[in-house]
Amino acid sequence: MKRSSIILLICCVCIATVLIYGINALKSCSKENGSTNEYKGVPLVILDTDIGSSTDDLFAMEMLYRYADQGRCQLLGVVVDRENVENAALADVMNTYFGHPDVPIGLVRDGIKNPHIFTDYRFVADLKDANGEDMFERTIKDYSTLPDGYKLYRRLLADQPDKSVSIVSIGFLTCLAQLLESGSDEYSSLNGVELVRKKVRCIYIMGGAFNVVAESEYNLGQGMEFAKTFFRLWPTDVDMMFSPSEVGIQVDYKPEQVISDISWTDRHPIKQVYLMDNYDDPGQRMWDALPVMQAIEGDSLFNLSERGFVSIGDKAITTFTPSPSGNSRYQEYGDSAWVESMLDYIRDMNKIH
Repeated sequence: MKRSSIILLICCVCIATVLIYGINALKSCSKENGSTNEYKGVPLVILDTDIGSSTDDLFAMEMLYRYADQGRCQLLGVVVDRENVENAALADVMNTYFGHPDVPIGLVRDGIKNPHIFTDYRFVADLKDANGEDMFERTIKDYSTLPDGYKLYRRLLADQPDKSVSIVSIGFLTCLAQLLESGSDEYSSLNGVELVRKKVRCIYIMGGAFNVVAESEYNLGQGMEFAKTFFRLWPTDVDMMFSPSEVGIQVDYKPEQVISDISWTDRHPIKQVYLMDNYDDPGQRMWDALPVMQAIEGDSLFNLSERGFVSIGDKAITTFTPSPSGNSRYQEYGDSAWVESMLDYIRDMNKIH
């Protein structure tokens, strides 16, 4: 072979090597900085709940299990944002009872101290049957080994495709604030804000009040510093959907309906709450079920506001500022037919056995 041919061949090989290296480098860069490919799978959901006070958390969890059984979502994990292992035990009972024992649980530490409890149903995890045996099985043996809620967030988010995760927040903003403040760790080199920006598609929040004048809301008001941190750090290019208190309050699932709808057994963790001797919470409504429904069913079931930005004041009063470039929308009032359809949907889910 002539010398000139050999030189030409070597040059071609070198050029090809450079091109291949460059393409691979671009792919790697795309993966690190966020893929432009839109995630098209079923919703990947992380539930963030203050389980242990209001029963609407239980119905929200039950609905997610039903959706998962139907192949309509994948429940990645449950973050318990109310302190103490008793509340983690309740989440464990729910996971196990509804056939999802492998769903990981995270527990807040250094959260809100002694938040108000509307209905204390922590006893359900320790109930005994007539033979003195545990009424409900658990999966986790030692709750002290559970990861902090924000650490579970980091692990789960790091493992998912870009812009794929839907967070459903139906409790306090403790773990979410801690996530946003977190730095790089064994799960990701990204800090919390950048990890959320890269992995989260949308957050669905039960919280806020937008159609009433200067009204504080429980989930946000119990931990104001956490709420302020959350709103300050949440990326403005990641969508937020709010289900405000004035919407969920319309959906009233009465105790006698709950007990009737679970007619086939008393060995049911939700029914046991309503069977307790001193159950009396006439103000209970299905607030927490609505963001779950929107996360899985989509926006078509709801009347939604225009786009805008949401901020929070010193007394947990939320303010919505309209803007076409805003990342936030909120559910608006429905008429009586809409309210009835929402209640029927929740009841139908609760009747499955």
